[in-house]
Amino acid sequence: MQLSFKNQTKVRVRYGETDQMGYCYYGNYAQYFEVGRVEAMRSLGMSYRAMEEQGVMLPVSNFNVNYFAPAKYDDELTITTTISLLKGARLFFDYTIHNENGDLVSDAQTTLVFVNKETMRPIKAPDSFLELIKPYEI
Repeated sequence: MQLSFKNQTKVRVRYGETDQMGYCYYGNYAQYFEVGRVEAMRSLGMSYRAMEEQGVMLPVSNFNVNYFAPAKYDDELTITTTISLLKGARLFFDYTIHNENGDLVSDAQTTLVFVNKETMRPIKAPDSFLELIKPYEI
């Protein structure tokens, strides 16, 4: 199912997230994308906590990232998260990060898999999630 759900979240680069040059350390971007993903799910109406309480986990199975410009200490970054595809048990996210000037800093894609919390085996997306995402089906 092709989807078009988008959400934006802002984060600020903290001093402890930078290297000696004042650039955001590349490993922190995975956390920024996670913030975007968690907030996108929350704005859709489903938190990770609620899913886990229903016995469903959503681990990352694939992560691809591109870097275009450095984020620097104290930059306010806008993370745009798009839920783009639901295919079987897999849920696909696309991300962009722009700085305050609107420059593209990074983009990424992740694939997450709905799994049963007890067995850690893939399962279909919960009906409660399907109802929330249905209005965004293309």
